[in-house]
Amino acid sequence: MTLGLAFLAAGWVGGVEYERKGYNKDVAWSLVMAALIGGIVGAKLYYAFLNWPALAARPLEMLMSRSGLVWYGGLIGGTIGVIIWQRRLKIPIGVGADVAALSVSIAYAVGRIGCFLVGDDYGRPTESWMGIAFPKGAPPSTAFNLREHFGVDVPQSIPDWEVLRVHPTQLYEIGITLAIFLALWRLRRHPHKAGWLFMAWIVLSGAERMFVEIFRAKDDRFFGSFTLAQVISAALIVSGAYGFWALRRRHTPEPSAVPAT
Repeated sequence: MTLGLAFLAAGWVGGVEYERKGYNKDVAWSLVMAALIGGIVGAKLYYAFLNWPALAARPLEMLMSRSGLVWYGGLIGGTIGVIIWQRRLKIPIGVGADVAALSVSIAYAVGRIGCFLVGDDYGRPTESWMGIAFPKGAPPSTAFNLREHFGVDVPQSIPDWEVLRVHPTQLYEIGITLAIFLALWRLRRHPHKAGWLFMAWIVLSGAERMFVEIFRAKDDRFFGSFTLAQVISAALIVSGAYGFWALRRRHTPEPSAVPAT
């Protein structure tokens, strides 16, 4: 349900912004459908890449489960889908990218509510007041699951069946991403060159993910103590910062809208 609400939020925000730019607001909904299809396919393929032994053993279970929608996989797949459809609608890449920055940031925050409700993508064990136990999570936050599925160093004195309190990283992401959305929403009327707002979002979202990954229960720390998502985040921050700087050097008016249906 929250996945559907996330795309509805993205469509509404995108429609408001496209209409402000002089386009038909229905353009946003067609792009949301392209993002939905490409995003789900990309997220599942990325998850399969990270968990190929389990995929080979239980392909249908892995592909049809509610979990396994990896953010960066969805971002890549959704981006490809949107670019293909955007070209068909003759919308300039920079214009579409700026609208996407607003739409994706609010959609991501809403989508993470679903992760929290099903107990997916939680963090490492913690004794702080912020810790939350997920006895019915996907999977439950038991000592066994944290050891075996996420490679977390849980003391052997703790029995396998004990449910541990963990960092609610889903809530961390919801709060930070909402703040990013509000910041971008205030900046959207800035007389920037098309694509500037998207680059700002790339930097902010990359920094957000790099920070939250510190607390995540992950088994893909292929680069020392860094996860694959942190490596990708670092690359996005660098590329986004360069693009942000390049687009600030000289402002050119946004191209006039060509009504699209």
